[in-house]
Amino acid sequence: MSMGALVLLTGATSGIGRATALLLARSGYRLILTGRRKDRLDAVAAACRSFATEVKTLCFDVQDAEATEQALSDLSGQWAEIDMLINNAGLSQGLNPVHDGLLSDWDIMLDTNVKGLLTVSRWVSRGMMERGQGHILNVSSIAGKEVYANGNVYCASKHAVEAITKSMRMELNPYDIKVSSIAPGLVETEFSEVRFKGDKARAAQVYSGFQPLTAEDVAEAVLFMLNRPAHVNIADLTILPSAQASSTLVKKQV
Repeated sequence: MSMGALVLLTGATSGIGRATALLLARSGYRLILTGRRKDRLDAVAAACRSFATEVKTLCFDVQDAEATEQALSDLSGQWAEIDMLINNAGLSQGLNPVHDGLLSDWDIMLDTNVKGLLTVSRWVSRGMMERGQGHILNVSSIAGKEVYANGNVYCASKHAVEAITKSMRMELNPYDIKVSSIAPGLVETEFSEVRFKGDKARAAQVYSGFQPLTAEDVAEAVLFMLNRPAHVNIADLTILPSAQASSTLVKKQV
């Protein structure tokens, strides 16, 4: 699909989402940006508009299915004809073995990473089906390909993203809708700080001793996937820093 297409991007206020929004704006895409933090959402929208592209913002939390559907249902005219959906909103909470896990952490991860993705996809895919075209790109993780100790529910949520992506690809195939996923490894964003609930020192240790991916590295891969010709679908892309061989094997300098 050509540049100038309308992209709905969830989780646009930080990290991979913010970097992707800026790169897509610079590349001429029109954008609907969603996020739960209005100040950050307004800031990234203003930055995107500096590239002379059209931007609309929707402030809601994908954990809230009712608010999500209401915000999407309010879209009308050109803003309702979404060409591409990037399901980027996602997070991890805690790094605990299952016997020490917190129910509240589990709810947040499942409601955001799985149910939020499903709620947005359900609404957007219907319009794509009517128009007989579209592209849905789900942001997964290396944790959707492998598991690691204490990552139980986060890994489960990203394994669900992988399964949903494959199923959606089959279900939407008759309507000429592409469905893809990208699975990043270690990316230096706010991810670990959120996981460790604001513990910046502990988060910094995750990325020390090697060169992790940047959010911009992942955004460039996303742009490549979106820019393929109509007959090409990059169905599944895993992107790792060179120092990372698996979810838990990273060569660090001592």
